[in-house]
Amino acid sequence: MAQTTYIADIAKYLGQEVTLQGWIYNSTQKGKLQFIMLRDGTGIIQCVLFKGNVSDELFDACLALTQESSARISGTVTEDKRAKGGFELQISGVEILQVAGEFPISPKEHGIDFLMEHRHLWLRSALQHAVLRVRHEVIRACRDYFDNLGFTLIDAPIFTPAACEGTTTLFETNYFDEKAYLTQSGQLYMEAAAMAFGKVYCFGPTFRAEKSKTRRHLTEFWMIEPEVAYCDLAMDMQYAEGLIAYIVERVLDNRQEELKRLERDISKLEAIQKPFPRLDYDDAAKILKDAGSSFVYGDDLGAPDETIISQKYASPVMVTHYPADVKAFYMKRDPQRNDRALCVDVLAPEGYGEIIGGGQREDDLQALLARIKAHNLPQEAFDWYLDLRKYGSVPHAGFGLGLERTVTWLCGLQHIRETIPFPRTISRIYP
Repeated sequence: MAQTTYIADIAKYLGQEVTLQGWIYNSTQKGKLQFIMLRDGTGIIQCVLFKGNVSDELFDACLALTQESSARISGTVTEDKRAKGGFELQISGVEILQVAGEFPISPKEHGIDFLMEHRHLWLRSALQHAVLRVRHEVIRACRDYFDNLGFTLIDAPIFTPAACEGTTTLFETNYFDEKAYLTQSGQLYMEAAAMAFGKVYCFGPTFRAEKSKTRRHLTEFWMIEPEVAYCDLAMDMQYAEGLIAYIVERVLDNRQEELKRLERDISKLEAIQKPFPRLDYDDAAKILKDAGSSFVYGDDLGAPDETIISQKYASPVMVTHYPADVKAFYMKRDPQRNDRALCVDVLAPEGYGEIIGGGQREDDLQALLARIKAHNLPQEAFDWYLDLRKYGSVPHAGFGLGLERTVTWLCGLQHIRETIPFPRTISRIYP
């Protein structure tokens, strides 16, 4: 009986009879030969069907196989340097499970709206496979980085009673007899966890009701958010820098084929070296002024501003000490300059903009109470958060890395929507 296996493992079975289970990618006929390209999610292989090796009925039935028809194909694994992957399957038998109808996505050019309407089918394409495999590698790298440093994974809730970032970007929902909101960030809960475990991180979906149509925004996206007790801004930046460098190394080591498929210029990724350049907000403002930007000093950096700054560097650049007024209520003020926050944004090179935002948290109870009041936030919703400053408050810091923005940069994509299996934007909630 033939061993059932996956295309990714086909090299182990050279000269042996195996069965592959998958879908028809495409097929051609040359006389008594059919060349069937089979994909199974782990790879693509050419399967060669010779009319003399099977019945006429089966040979003719295989001629009717359409793109995305499903089948089990058995045969002998042979080596062929010309073939994709270096191996072929000499077919001895085919079990046809279903002959698919005409596949909506053809080799011709399709508009992005059409492809997004058919996202559930577009995921089967080689380019989308490459992007999502890079995403998978980034997730694995993030987990390994923090696990190897002794962090504990703590899951944050999706339903929250109050805002973490800004009240204008909350998705509100009914929670029995109360109002609740979809989480904007797991950070506040990670602060609680850090006081219990020391070094923690969460990884999960976050939601922002931003009415933005830029190539960098989704309404639902994933973040990895570490938080560390007894940590200041400088140490926080070291963790962020180390994480990015580790992610780049892992993707270069393990996803060369995917990057090649995406036609990514890997020399730009190979050029990334620690330490990353550091810029004070004032330095960043000067760069923008010299570039003739319309940036207004005192404002937060917008996407065009981030693009101008990041294009000047081969590595990610770390921008620190923003005006406190443009940062969240929980950011600690710089004791040397009270109008500045002890914060950092990490901007990816090549104009991709912010991929990390973080900083040191306010650990003084009275200062935090004043900020909550100044931001017109309901204090009762933060009673539990204020407890963290009543019972063993310590300096602590953390950050959030946006998974999709990071993958966009690593893959060299023009738009963030291709970096998540089923994107949610201001205009899309289907499929």
